[in-house]
Amino acid sequence: MADSQHTSAPHCWTTCNNFLCTQKGSLLFAEIILCLVILTLFSASTAGYSSLSVIELIFASIFFVVYMCDLHTKIQFIYWPWSDFFQALIVAILYLITSIVVLVERGNRSRIIAGALGLIATGLFGYDASVTFPLT
Repeated sequence: MADSQHTSAPHCWTTCNNFLCTQKGSLLFAEIILCLVILTLFSASTAGYSSLSVIELIFASIFFVVYMCDLHTKIQFIYWPWSDFFQALIVAILYLITSIVVLVERGNRSRIIAGALGLIATGLFGYDASVTFPLT
């Protein structure tokens, strides 16, 4: 029993590294990091815009785990390409709206930086939606 636990950790690490080397893995990892930075900046300011970053951080982490563990092939009742596409598209639109509102309102530096990073997140999620769009 101890031997199987000992070999599963390196296998998990290898699987994670292999997934990070793919385009989808890199995109999801960048989305997670960017949402975490934006969440930190919104939390540093007194803005109430951090909920979008929290929700997207959770969704990006879920999709990361699902794709990394190859669960999208095992859980058949969810059509993952469309789910991933709509999630990325909706978040891109929401980040665009939130960033424009934050930048127009003006505030402290952390809020302005969070708004600018939100525009970068809009591009990243928009790119993710464009490469994730299911062709079949």
